[in-house]
Amino acid sequence: MRWLAVGIVGFVAFLYSQPLRSYFTAQKALEERTDEVRSLHREKQRLQRRLTASDTSEELARQARRLGYVKPGERLFIVKGLAAWRRQHEHRKP
Repeated sequence: MRWLAVGIVGFVAFLYSQPLRSYFTAQKALEERTDEVRSLHREKQRLQRRLTASDTSEELARQARRLGYVKPGERLFIVKGLAAWRRQHEHRKP
């Protein structure tokens, strides 16, 4: 009689094993997606702040200068080797 009870309990445990495994797999996937949504939400907020800041005329001018645009009447000077010059002169700071 005991072995029958142990067998029934074992069979029921076997029947519950697959649904439990599926449940835990789904829980893990849900946590991963929740983290991904939070990350995307933070990135969206950062991009919205950047978009709002880029609407100002000062930011527009700054971005244009980074692209190499100049205002009418201005001269464009391209300075090469600036990074090497900065590295060389960093050691001379008191």
